[in-house]
Amino acid sequence: MRRTKTQLMGELLDEFFRRPYIAAKVAEGRLPEIWHRVVGERIANETTELRLENHILHVRIRSSVLRQELFYQRDALRDALNQQAGVRLINAVIIR
Repeated sequence: MRRTKTQLMGELLDEFFRRPYIAAKVAEGRLPEIWHRVVGERIANETTELRLENHILHVRIRSSVLRQELFYQRDALRDALNQQAGVRLINAVIIR
């Protein structure tokens, strides 16, 4: 099928990356960067594992004090991470 209206390459790429599956995969790839931006330098340095499985974010923290603080802020973390990602990527956060 031939298109009569020409489109710019940038517009085509924007349209492609706005598809839900593609947008979620791109956001998943940017998750370490988003995590660092949301929690800050100190907590990002104490993070040893950051893994997303079935929309559940598994986080491993070295410091028990920071782990406890993050445990109480799981819902706020989930909301902030999803907002920064631009898509509903995380349904739950598990801190270990």
